[in-house]
Amino acid sequence: MTTVLVAAPNAVSRAGLAALLGADATLRVVVAATDLSMAEQIETVQPDVLLVDLGPEPGADGLQDPAVAALPAIVLLTDDARRVLHPDTLRAGGRAVLPRHATAEEIIAAIESAASGLVVIHPDSLEALEPALFAGERSGTAIAQQTLTPRETEVLGMIADGLGNKIIAARLGISTHTVKFHIASIFAKLNAGSRTEAVTIGIRQGLLMI
Repeated sequence: MTTVLVAAPNAVSRAGLAALLGADATLRVVVAATDLSMAEQIETVQPDVLLVDLGPEPGADGLQDPAVAALPAIVLLTDDARRVLHPDTLRAGGRAVLPRHATAEEIIAAIESAASGLVVIHPDSLEALEPALFAGERSGTAIAQQTLTPRETEVLGMIADGLGNKIIAARLGISTHTVKFHIASIFAKLNAGSRTEAVTIGIRQGLLMI
């Protein structure tokens, strides 16, 4: 079970997020208290994921708190992804950025993926990455090819065996949402546009045995 500590700028937002997540039996949801510091609550709850609603006008300063930075994963909800999509967020533990209007299904999928070590960017937030990408091109910075994690390699092998998402999820004991994020990460890392292409590249790179 994944323990999630929910933090938001007001009680209504905290209660709303708790209600959205409460229906998922795989999550233990703890709502942050206003009379305790975040560091104290992190120490007490020992959450796997910190879900933070940054509010309509976010500031990422709270991510610099050493106690927060020590967390395995932080999922951020924001109306302005440009203000949090930068290297400091990742260094502080940020693993997922979603719009505040994200659905319960999207938030839960992001929590599961972040807890598994994946970095999740909602499609609505992708355009916030463009300036950084263009800056890298202008400076001539080369982006190193990313290697697959052991779990991604395992998923790629199951794709090669012709298994669908539901069967992969059942065999690995994870949700189909998490499987989809694994596959999306595999495609991105291998620069593949389909399952067949991912498998072909995997074989060529020695990731799969034939």
